[in-house]
Amino acid sequence: MQLQFIALDRLTVSKANMRHGKAPPDVSDILPTIRKRGVIQSLLVRPGPEPEHFQIDAGSRRFHAAGLDAAEKEIAPSDYLLPCGILEDGDDAAAIEASLIENMARLDPDEVRQWEAFAKLAKQGQSPEAIGLTFGLPELAVRRTLALGNLLPRLRDLYRRDKIDRVTIRHLTLASKVQQKDWLALFDDPEQRAPSGNQIKAWLFGGATIPTANALFPLDGYSGIVVADLFGEGGYFAHAEAFWAAQNAEIEVRTTAYLDAGWSAVAVVPATEHFHSWEYEKTPKKKGGRVYVDVRANGEVVFHEGYLSRREVAQRAKGEQPDAPKPPPPEISSGLQCYVDLHRHAAVRTAMLAKPGVALRLMAAHVIGTGAAQYSVKPDNRSAPSDAVAESAECARAETVFDEKRRAALAVLGFGEDEANLVHGYGVGHEVTAIFERLVELPDAVVMELVAVAMGETLARGSAEVEALGLHLGVDMADWWEADTAFFDLIRDKEVLGQIVGEVAGARVADANRQEKTKTLKTIVVAHLEGADGRPKVERWVPKWMAFPPAAYTGRGGVGTVKAHGRMLGARPVLPDPEPGEVEEKLAA
Repeated sequence: MQLQFIALDRLTVSKANMRHGKAPPDVSDILPTIRKRGVIQSLLVRPGPEPEHFQIDAGSRRFHAAGLDAAEKEIAPSDYLLPCGILEDGDDAAAIEASLIENMARLDPDEVRQWEAFAKLAKQGQSPEAIGLTFGLPELAVRRTLALGNLLPRLRDLYRRDKIDRVTIRHLTLASKVQQKDWLALFDDPEQRAPSGNQIKAWLFGGATIPTANALFPLDGYSGIVVADLFGEGGYFAHAEAFWAAQNAEIEVRTTAYLDAGWSAVAVVPATEHFHSWEYEKTPKKKGGRVYVDVRANGEVVFHEGYLSRREVAQRAKGEQPDAPKPPPPEISSGLQCYVDLHRHAAVRTAMLAKPGVALRLMAAHVIGTGAAQYSVKPDNRSAPSDAVAESAECARAETVFDEKRRAALAVLGFGEDEANLVHGYGVGHEVTAIFERLVELPDAVVMELVAVAMGETLARGSAEVEALGLHLGVDMADWWEADTAFFDLIRDKEVLGQIVGEVAGARVADANRQEKTKTLKTIVVAHLEGADGRPKVERWVPKWMAFPPAAYTGRGGVGTVKAHGRMLGARPVLPDPEPGEVEEKLAA
């Protein structure tokens, strides 16, 4: 590097400089010093395209401040000299490094400007690790900054022009490209207001912002979608339903562990209520203390060990009978309910493939019931609370048959087999006009088959529609499901297992083993289903929850499919059958 004094009029800001092309920078902090002492610290420059001219790679603010000083003192630019260190021509990576180091040391640039500089270094062949070592940053921080390239260029430009604040741009890194476009549409609409700051998370996740730090279960085994921004250490759950299925399953596991450890009871305080410590008194386990599970809307769960309400403590002190205990837990856990829903859903949508006319009518019902102008479609995510449940559903015979039909449908439309769904949802994927032009060329019979697959993908798991279809199609779950390890792992209710033993082994065996542990009861059931240990084999057994219509084993309730069936029957109006020709006459009128 050579040191030389160069006149102001022979200097320009290099394109490699972070501040190239920007509005003149704020120099109010350094201008008084330059007025008094001139420019002391050397600028870093390289030879420019014109002879005897140079480009500034580091020192843009000093250059602009010197220009103001020269104008105030009426000094000609050709006579105002600045100290410069001259880099070798062509050393772009060194120039970018010099500009970035200088600007990061003086004015901490925003993340987008860091990204621009880091991206230039990456194009020059520098790795994230090397960039991090240069600027004293962790490699992860450099990678996150480079990942800002995932933002749409217009968003970066709006941030550069201070139209978007720092908090907003950070949260927008959580958004997909489609969501970024939706946000920009709101931003451009004069009659609407685009969400900003922390509001963006609620907008992206449908009002439920659940950070991964609040999960009780290990994230390694979570099969749902986790979205992480490019700046923070944590992430967020994209689908609240999948999160709560996994979270509730873990709460049940810990509840069982507390009861096995000798606690008198475990009470779950739902998100709609609050656990106020001043309303309770600390009570040890040996004196009947309970564990209260405080569940909050953001997914956080706090276990309060050893408490009784002050009212109960007062009643015990007076020798009165405490209030009646809370009702027993429902017979089917949320994890088991998810298992049942996944398998029933797979069976119903696969059975519907053979009845495309039914699928077409159900699709019409969705359009009519929702309103065609507002009709949006997305595939059911079929998320599961654990890998075991997910694997069970994916390996089911119904899922295998449906997947074969789905792949065939993709091939008919010219889509790639690696695409996850025939239905993409939210306008992501193939253009509607292109699909329509392809459908016009296909015979009606093929289109009807495509309709059945599309309706099967968008059918909501655990919904009343599944119940209605299962009954209408006469789905026999024994054709599509067999008990597996994941199923038995999810059954922890002794009363329910006793009932199941009675179904597969008979009332005499069930009565003889009434006092046995759940593990023994499961062993008996498995032996009968497999015909092992000398027990007669039971064919085509299906638990009551999975049948169409479903039924419960106890009077404790909590069976989601039973409730959905009840809602469906209760909401369905009883209408007389139309007379011959009546429908045609009404449509013609």
